[in-house]
Amino acid sequence: MESVRVAVVQAASAGWDREASLARVERYTAEAAEQGARLVLFPEVFVGGYPKGLDFGTRVGGRSAEGRDQFRRYFEGAVEVPGEATERLGACARGHGVELVVGVLERDGGTLYCTALFLGPDGALRGRHRKLVPTAAERLLWGQGDGSTLPVLETPVGRLGAVICWENYMPLLRFAMYARGVELYLAPTADDRETWLSTLRHIALEGRCFVLSACQYLTRADLPEDAHPLQGEAPETVLLRGGSCVVGPLGEVLAGPDFTGPAVLLADLDARALARARFDFDVAGHYGRPDLFRLEVDARPRPAVSWLGAPPEGATPARSRR
Repeated sequence: MESVRVAVVQAASAGWDREASLARVERYTAEAAEQGARLVLFPEVFVGGYPKGLDFGTRVGGRSAEGRDQFRRYFEGAVEVPGEATERLGACARGHGVELVVGVLERDGGTLYCTALFLGPDGALRGRHRKLVPTAAERLLWGQGDGSTLPVLETPVGRLGAVICWENYMPLLRFAMYARGVELYLAPTADDRETWLSTLRHIALEGRCFVLSACQYLTRADLPEDAHPLQGEAPETVLLRGGSCVVGPLGEVLAGPDFTGPAVLLADLDARALARARFDFDVAGHYGRPDLFRLEVDARPRPAVSWLGAPPEGATPARSRR
């Protein structure tokens, strides 16, 4: 890679409607590709939806019947990996010849995960990353990922890795990504605060990498009709205001942040900027002190049940944790 055009998509998913959200991925990917983008990034849980302002009828020590039914509908809008949705996303990536990275609500058995999927321009599912620690009330909805889904992928546009939302405040996770040589550090998010840009600029400077962040521009009208967010019921109420952006490896803002509405933000990345930036700082290389500080990463899958030998007759096969 010498120079590559990238796109971050700032748009709303279609409630908890999986098929409609996949159609939006297809539409915005086409728009980005028509403008020359070779990498297209979508926000956190774009397919499946980010339920901003909802509590699913939960209180400490209690769950309501209505909340359980709301969760059922949310659960039904999730995707299986691999499955029909990943086939459709792969076809989208292949049809437009792009690296496509999409935040999805992943369903594995009875558990949901906040996941980033990587699809290559050949349509192949390159990899996935499951969010390691859902933040605050997200833990009511999503399980925890493990070290088996922390890929940094070699691609024609550079070495890609994804760190989702407040995972970016986990210094050891960031360091693991830097140590694997990430060049395009992808940060799909639901954080639309002013402080998010300062976080991304710090990461770009710390990792000497390009940082791309996509956040939804979400209004009350984008949620199901019977959802009742705490922010209010007026259709125009803004629940997530975007802030998507692209930052260079010396902390320079190359695109965004945009808080005005739906958008496809483009930036042209010069790969030569990576070596220029690492001249005086490589946090996992010549600026490291492994004699003093060491990080150990357990990349093994951690399934809830492991059968030693053949499982009992009639047992359900182990679910994937990779």
